[in-house]
This record gives sequence, C-alpha cells and structure tokens, in this order.
Amino acid sequence: MHSKEFSTESELPAADTVVVAVEVLEELTQDEADDRHRLELKIERAFYEAGCALRELRERRLYRSTHRTFEEYCRDRFNYSRDTAYLKIAAAVVYDNIQKFLPTIGRQIPMPTNERQLRDLASSNFEPEVQADAWLQGVEEAGGKVPSGRIIKGIVERLKEKPLFLATDFCQIGDVFTLTKLKGVERKYNGCWAIAVALNDFTVEVDVHDTTLNVKPENLNKIDSPEAHRQLPQIKKRISRLRNCGMLDRCAYTVLESLGRQTYLTPVEEGLLQWLEKHYKVNSKEN
Repeated sequence: MHSKEFSTESELPAADTVVVAVEVLEELTQDEADDRHRLELKIERAFYEAGCALRELRERRLYRSTHRTFEEYCRDRFNYSRDTAYLKIAAAVVYDNIQKFLPTIGRQIPMPTNERQLRDLASSNFEPEVQADAWLQGVEEAGGKVPSGRIIKGIVERLKEKPLFLATDFCQIGDVFTLTKLKGVERKYNGCWAIAVALNDFTVEVDVHDTTLNVKPENLNKIDSPEAHRQLPQIKKRISRLRNCGMLDRCAYTVLESLGRQTYLTPVEEGLLQWLEKHYKVNSKEN
C-alpha cells in the first residue's frame, strides 16, 4: 500500500475535510460538482448555512452521483442522522422567517446561533409571524440576549396551550375520571382513576390511589358509570386505610397500585383487597 507524501503545508488536506470512498452512480456536470463542493463546505461551518446548503442539495438532488437517497448521503458524507439533517433544514427556514418578520423597532435583536435554539419552533407548525414573535419573546425573557432552547421550548408550549375554561363549567366535586396526557413525574398516573375533591379557577384537585394531584380539565376523561361513582370513593378509602396502617409488604403496594387503575373490582380483585384488610387488621367498613 502506498501513501502520498505532502512536501508543503499547502498540499496537506484541510483538517475539516471528510474523505469518503463512494461508488459513482451518476456523473455530475463540472458546475454541479463545484456547487456540491461549495455547499458541502458551508455545511461543515455554520448551522444556518448548513441548513440552506442541505436544502439546496436535497432540492437539486446534487447527491445523486454517489447516493440514491438524500438520507443516505447525509449519513455517509456528514455523519448526520435523518432527524439531524432535517432539523438543520427546518432551523434555517425558521431563521429566515425570524429575519423577515422580526419587529426590530429600531433596535438590534440577537439572532439564533444554533439549531437547538430553534428545534421546538421548527416543529411547532406556527405561522412565520408567530415564529418571529416567539423568538422576540425569548430574547426578552433572556434579558436581551440569545435565548436558550429551553426558554424557546417553554414559550412554544405556552403558545400551544388551549384556551382556559373554568373548572366549574367542566365538573363537580365527587365526579370521577380517568387521567390522561399527564407529563413529567405525573405521567405514571395516566390511566388511573381520579376523584374530584376541589375546584380551582382553571384546575381540578383530584384524589388518586396514593396522593392528590392538581390537573387541568384536558387531563380528565369523565366516567359516567353510576357504579363507578358509587364504588371508587369506597375503594379510595379502603386503599388509604391500608396505606396508613404501617409498613406494607412490597407485594401489597403492587396490588394497591394495580387497583388504582381499575374503575371497578372483579371478584378476584375484591378478594385480594379483603385478604389484605384481614392480614393487616384493617376494617373495610370504617368511615
């Protein structure tokens, strides 16, 4: 095997050049090859130029001489996953929208510096004017500096929120529900039954099998069954008495957690609950 020796520094390959062995599938014209090289260099240097260059490479199919698909080309040439490549393209579009619609009001507004800051705006489906306004809100929230992706994400989530409506228009104390669309640490309660115990302006306090949560009306699916309305408050009391009686076996906790997802008890489940009450000497008839 022979290796080429470079006699001068100018002959050394650029440090950021990626050499990839490829099979030529379709010849490019010299102009196209020059354009491809120019665009590839841009991709390796700046996120905005990268997004614009990737978009042009995709739209003009300048990858076709060596790759059958744009996704394969991005993976082999730049080590970009499909999501990374398309995020860069989408971020460049958002950057253009911000630049076009940002109300500068005679002052200099800092622009995005990386695609991570624009990730949530890119996937938001907001109109260009709304994207620009969201960026401006982010700049203001960041004290006039370039906002982080976390700040922009929070603004996008607030803009996506549905209009608020009063909890009293939605339910009454004592109504029973199943929980849905909870996020974060509360997501483990999705699918559990819940009993409304207090109504705030726009949220509802609900009892679940092991705690009380403060949720929005959109997190509640109403249960209309009269039998569930009758049984669930009693099941909640029985589970609470067991939990309050002292240290339970881990199997007991598993059973109680499972019962927190059942809107009615089967004979077997009722039998398990009665056995636990007997084992831990808890009276199921106590108020």
